[in-house]
Amino acid sequence: MQETRKKRRTRRSSKRVLAILLVLLLAAGIVGASYYWFDSNILKNKAQTAEGMMVAEDKVTIMIMGVDRRADDVGRSDTLMVATVDPNKKKAAILSIPRDTRVKIEGNGYDKINHAYAFGGHKLTQKTVENFLGVPMDYYIVIDIQAFERVIDAIGGIDIDVEKRMYYEDPWDDDGGLVIDLKPGQQHMDGKTAIQYVRYRDSEGDIGRITRQQHFMKAVLDKIISPSIITKLPAIIKEVSSALETDMSASKMISLVNILKDARDNGLNTEMVPGKPAYIQDISYWIPDIQKLRQTLAELLDVKMDAKVEKSMNTTVQEYEASIPKNMKVVDDAEAVKKAREAELKIEKAATDKADAAKKKKEEVPEPKKTAKLSVRVINSSGINGAGAEVAGILRRQGLDVTDVSTGSSSSQKNTTITAGAGDVDKFSGLPFVYTINSGGDTGQATVVIGKDYK
Repeated sequence: MQETRKKRRTRRSSKRVLAILLVLLLAAGIVGASYYWFDSNILKNKAQTAEGMMVAEDKVTIMIMGVDRRADDVGRSDTLMVATVDPNKKKAAILSIPRDTRVKIEGNGYDKINHAYAFGGHKLTQKTVENFLGVPMDYYIVIDIQAFERVIDAIGGIDIDVEKRMYYEDPWDDDGGLVIDLKPGQQHMDGKTAIQYVRYRDSEGDIGRITRQQHFMKAVLDKIISPSIITKLPAIIKEVSSALETDMSASKMISLVNILKDARDNGLNTEMVPGKPAYIQDISYWIPDIQKLRQTLAELLDVKMDAKVEKSMNTTVQEYEASIPKNMKVVDDAEAVKKAREAELKIEKAATDKADAAKKKKEEVPEPKKTAKLSVRVINSSGINGAGAEVAGILRRQGLDVTDVSTGSSSSQKNTTITAGAGDVDKFSGLPFVYTINSGGDTGQATVVIGKDYK
């Protein structure tokens, strides 16, 4: 029964990423069509092959990222997938990589794969994906999600049937505050409203988000392929150009779009990274089954795993398993996943409410402090489950960079303490809980130890 639920989730995710890919490449094709004739000789594999990697000479691999960029923030990849294209047979396969997938990021240890973009842009993300999959990438495509709002406006908006009442607010998100307020029913949406519909968060977690993204992409696709879009080409070309970054030529993009259209009619092979949800130090991750993943990729590429590939896979599996902390908690039941997500949302809401209460006590709210150079570690020694994640959320909403959340001994820690360098002490003012601050720490580093007096 559990296996059936996993397969259904995989199919839903596959359909979602397929729709995203088709819409984005159709949009890109519109740009290229203005300047290039169709090139039937598409896509020669140019990837540099490392030892132990799987390569199919007759296929092309493309890494595609949707990136959420904010002011004074390089951003993180919100959507990540790999397309495998066979130009001769006009077939394609799509592999979706969950953004919470725990992977090894060069120079940064093990972390969520969507953090790779913040650490080193598309180059580090591509290298991380290649090492994780054991497959070299031929090309990359990066889509700016914020800029994609303007693409929606350029095509004249879209029509979506909102399935239920949707209200969500986060005063610390979206460069000054995010408020989503949508009522159920059929409605015409501009770019900003449409992206809010996609970003809405509830207890369904990724399952609900995937469903909404399916509705969104279907609406965009319906609009893009309609005859009325021709009159809007100049505006679309301008906005799509600003939303995309790629090392593919426009002619190859056009050819790729045509191949994907045929592949869609022939039936696309769609997959998601196999694995299981888990929590490590109150932070959620997707733990991949690397062996099953590599075997799946070998089938998608139609290649045999030789001795070097097998050895590379086994080494990666051993290193990964050795890196997993002993306190990892696997959540292998759909209902448990939903409850865990509900708990996370409650923690986020509690943190927001506390922050709001603290702000109301002040006559003047100061501008957020720039604290990018300060690294904060949180240790939960309160004995209260979820307190570490709650405090980490509060600190992040203050603009602080929380790099680690762990659980400490609760036997002797009575009071909540913050240890920071003398020049960093003021960055912890106005926090909505009782704490004692010490200025004897190193500059650029701080430790928050949550005691029994928390709450």
